[in-house]
Amino acid sequence: MATQVFKKQKTIELRKKHIGPSCKVFFGHDPIKIVRARGQYMYNEKDEQYLDCINNVAHVGHSHPDVVRAGAKQMELLNTNSRFLHDNLVQYAQRLQATLPEKLSVCYFVNSGSEANDLALRLAWQYTGHRDIITLDNAYHGHVSSLIDISPYKFHQLAHPQQSQHVHVAPSPDIYRGKYREDHPDPATAYADDVKDIIEKAHAKGHKIAVFIAESLQSCGGQVIPPVGYFQKVAQHVREAGGLFIADEVQVGFGRVGSHFWAFQLQGEDFVPDIVTMGKPIGNGHPISCVVTTREVAEGFMSSGMEYFNTFGGNPVSCAIGLAVLDVIEKEALQSNALRVGGYLTDLLEKLKQKHPLIGDIRGRGLFVGVELVKNRIERTPATDEAQTVIYRLKDQRILLSADGPHRNVLKFKPPMCFTTEDADLAVDKIDQILTDLEKASDLSMPADKDPETIPSKRKETLKENGHEIHSNGPTDIHSITKTNKRRRT
Repeated sequence: MATQVFKKQKTIELRKKHIGPSCKVFFGHDPIKIVRARGQYMYNEKDEQYLDCINNVAHVGHSHPDVVRAGAKQMELLNTNSRFLHDNLVQYAQRLQATLPEKLSVCYFVNSGSEANDLALRLAWQYTGHRDIITLDNAYHGHVSSLIDISPYKFHQLAHPQQSQHVHVAPSPDIYRGKYREDHPDPATAYADDVKDIIEKAHAKGHKIAVFIAESLQSCGGQVIPPVGYFQKVAQHVREAGGLFIADEVQVGFGRVGSHFWAFQLQGEDFVPDIVTMGKPIGNGHPISCVVTTREVAEGFMSSGMEYFNTFGGNPVSCAIGLAVLDVIEKEALQSNALRVGGYLTDLLEKLKQKHPLIGDIRGRGLFVGVELVKNRIERTPATDEAQTVIYRLKDQRILLSADGPHRNVLKFKPPMCFTTEDADLAVDKIDQILTDLEKASDLSMPADKDPETIPSKRKETLKENGHEIHSNGPTDIHSITKTNKRRRT
């Protein structure tokens, strides 16, 4: 049964009294008090069940018994810092590295995605001797000062935003709403050329590029899937300028995209970043994160003469939990589940799009899916209010979904990886009902003639990616899960 110390109203009062006012809660006018969770379900103080469609932190499922057991067992024995030898640290580093390309072989363990990205910047600054950073519009990389500076998603919200002279913002490679869209013959090259232009302008002012950083798939930016080949072309421009490439996998790593273990692998086997950052799902809710880089970058960081030490990073308990998460992903075939259920979910949503004019675009990979709502498909006017109505009405029916993107009009699916086809049916059925009500109230109907949606989408055309034929949500056969995954070593 659900348990609580205080009644809900008392909890609200104490939160207002003792917790910073900028720390917001979901559904502020009537927040949910969650007291326990299991799998893809969360429960309030009345023991009412909510379907969790948004919690990519509880990667293998809330309160997974194997993960809980691993942490408790190690905590009974020892928890200390990484200055002492312990097998959990090196075993976990070895297991993580086995999921990555060979050259990404050196790990630094920290405690959050923000810590990981901050450290990644330090590595790049030290290795290159340069200072400037290129980030993407609408990006979010963390809450510490160095990362707010490179997170337009955040610094655009400031009352008096002031962009650092060392930070350059490239267009988000969004082929639905961005500068170059699905009718462009080569959006990957076009978006990469914008990065090249930024580099040239920076050089003209005497600046030098240290690093380009990007989420492998933009999350807060609206579930944006970069066109295949974009990262390779950007990496070429950045490396020619003496910089490095950071792939931020904090939101989308560990098999979420289904066809691959890491989302950057969607770009092709010929792309390998210089640094990869991990967080959120890595510990299934336990605070652990990691930076993985090359031996050359790690040696360059050491050349500063400053020791790197993190009190809790890589402690035996965190590593035991991290190992358990990897074990569960493999034992329960959660990457295959993400591919299968994610494809099923996307198909349901594509069918929904055919009957609802409010749906402008469906995009995603595996269990990372976005539904962009628009008032007008031709103009692509963001349906922000409607998106908020959808998530609030879903909440009333005990389904948790969020809306994000620069216009807050993209419904985001990023559930625990144990999400099922039955869960997808339930969520999509409820969305169908809500959109029907909204469209009736607004007198919206599907256009009789064809609109720009008939343009072949770069996401929907069959592509050759890593030797596999893929469609909008990964390989058509779960047995074709990436060749890179079978490289995993133990």
